[in-house]
Order: sequence, then C-alpha cells, then structure tokens
Amino acid sequence: MAPKQNEKCIRNTTIKVRLYPTPEQAVLFDKTFGCCRYLWNQMLADEERFYHETDMHFIPTPAKYKAGAPFLKEVDSGALAAVHQNLRKAFQHFFDNPSSYRHPTYKKKKHCKNSFTSYCQYYPSGKGASIYLTQDGIRLPKAGIVKANLYRKPLHWWTLKSATVSKTPSGKYFCSLMFEYAEKPVALVPPTPETTLGLNYSLSHFYIDSNGRAADAPHWMQQSQDKLIRMQQRLTRMQRGSHNYDQQLLKIQRLHEHIANQRKDFVHKESRRIANAWNAVCIKDTNLVEMAQQIKLGNIMDAGYGKFRICLQYKLERLGKPYIVVEKYFPSAKTCHRCGSVNEALSPNAKRWICPACGAVHDRGKNAAINLRDKGLEQYYGT
Repeated sequence: MAPKQNEKCIRNTTIKVRLYPTPEQAVLFDKTFGCCRYLWNQMLADEERFYHETDMHFIPTPAKYKAGAPFLKEVDSGALAAVHQNLRKAFQHFFDNPSSYRHPTYKKKKHCKNSFTSYCQYYPSGKGASIYLTQDGIRLPKAGIVKANLYRKPLHWWTLKSATVSKTPSGKYFCSLMFEYAEKPVALVPPTPETTLGLNYSLSHFYIDSNGRAADAPHWMQQSQDKLIRMQQRLTRMQRGSHNYDQQLLKIQRLHEHIANQRKDFVHKESRRIANAWNAVCIKDTNLVEMAQQIKLGNIMDAGYGKFRICLQYKLERLGKPYIVVEKYFPSAKTCHRCGSVNEALSPNAKRWICPACGAVHDRGKNAAINLRDKGLEQYYGT
C-alpha cells in the first residue's frame, strides 16, 4: 500500500567512497577481514554441531571465542558483532524461503569477498559517534581517521547507520556509508500507455523496449577477451609466488575490475535515463540464472541485466514512479498485441512473425515489450 501524501517514508541510501589508508591502517583492515572470516566459520561450525546434538539452532556470540583467539581483540568489536548478525540473518532467510536462499556455507580465503561492516554507535548526551566524516576522511573504530575521496557529502538530516569497508582483488579499499533519512513521498503520477515503457530482455540487444528501441550494450568481456587470454597465457609460464607472477596477476585483476566498472557505468546511466524519461516501467521477472544454464550461446551474466533491473527499480521508487514486474510465465513473445491471440507454434529463433489470427506482422522483441507494457498496466490498475 502506498503511503499517504502527508506521511514520511524511512529510506536508506548509500555513498561509496575510495579509501587511502596508511600502511598501518591497511594492515588493520586486512586483519579485520581475516578475523571476520574466522569468526563466521567458527560460529557456523558450532551452530551445526549444536543442531546435530540438540536438534535446535543456536549461534554463540563473538565473546565466546575471544579467550581462545586473542587476536580477535585487536580488531573492531563492532565488526565481529556484525558477523554474528549477518549469520543470524542468513539462517533466517534460509528458513523463511529455502527455495531462494541457500544454507550458509563456510568462507574460504581465496574465494571470499574481503569486507566487514561496523555499525555506528551514538554516545549519550551528544558526545559524538563511533563513525563520522571529517573534511577529507572518515573516522572508523580502531583505525582512526582514514583519508577518503569524499566526492559527495550527505545531507544534514541524514543519519549514519553503518560503514562497510571492502578491498578489491587489485588492492583498492572502499567504504560504503549507509544513511537513513525520512522522506516525504512525491505525488504519484498515474501511468498511461503513452508514459509507460515496456522492457523485454534480449540476449543480443540487452533489451528491446515497447517503442522498438534496442539498448545494444557493448560486450565488454568479449572486447577484452583477446587481451585477457594473452595475459593469462603469460601468467601460466611464470613461477607461482614469484614477483613477476604477482605483478602479472595484479594486471589481470585490474583488467577484470576495469570491465566490471564499464558494465556498472552503462547500467547506471541507462537506468537513470529511463527513470527520468518515463512515469512507469513494466518488466518481466526473467530468471537469468536459469536461462544461463539452458542457453549456452554467449555469456548472459556478462551484460549485467540483473544489476540493471535493481538500479532501475530503486531509481524509479525514489521518484515515486511504479516499477511493475510481470510474472515470468506470461507468453509475451507469442501473444499478438493487436488481437490478443497466442501463437503456440512460434519458433524460438523467429525474429519476425505473422499472426495467424489477424495477419499482423510483428517484430518479436518489440511485440513482447508492448505486451509487457499492457499486462503491467492491467496489474497496476487491477483490471
């Protein structure tokens, strides 16, 4: 149910900034990454053992492990407490919806994202907070003031809730600051067929909209494939653990990071363009993971369509515009948008087809997008 006009919504927003820690601060961050990973594995092992012995679920607190592992006292206790909360939430999500969430698993050093979260503690009598921003840095527990590139300042009524420090494979440090704020919702504009856009996923064009426009996202991984192959071949001829091996591996990691940044840049710009230009967007609930397992031609996950849907949704919601999801089994490609008949004999490879009922000639992608737009508006108005 949408909030009333005079009610305020509590929203969260995140600002991600680049950190430039000193060598001592970088060592502390790396220790915290390892301690959080160690604590996660220990708590998960104890939870599984307790469940097998008592048939009940119980996750010990971090205080239990500090006596046997004194190195846990060297890092921020708030980061360790956040690990306990994250594991508890992971089990809660798994119990509530096991089909969408998997059972929590152990974290390996080589296959685990280096990150930790510290929640902001506000001291009584207005004495300050455990995390705060300075002119050119961020004050973090245990680490002190860490130099940062604060390209964007939060508004004065935002409340800082947490800070998540992460490290990329190429050795760069980032901090994601999560803020909470109260926002008065904007007036909703009723969507119409003229102001609503339907988006149909396309393997070759990223998407095709209801106006027949194709996004044609660049295939960044494919463009860098030859360069990446040469760099990996050079790496295989080097001795593992040598200086040259580490330098070559760093070059490969930087190239992968560059490709990921290209994908993010396109996704954010395209989602912002659509959110500003249209009053509503109708999109199909396509299971990209299932599609990637069935279709072996091309890399479906390389385009970043899933990230695009997430960005488009929150950008529309912040503007008070509907983001309408049509269920994935709706036959959008086989349905004629003019007469409504379903062509069950339509080949999956057909780009253009003629409706056997009314004789209309359809472009497959544009026709599917128009059907998604019309179906989404039906769902929105409940007709």
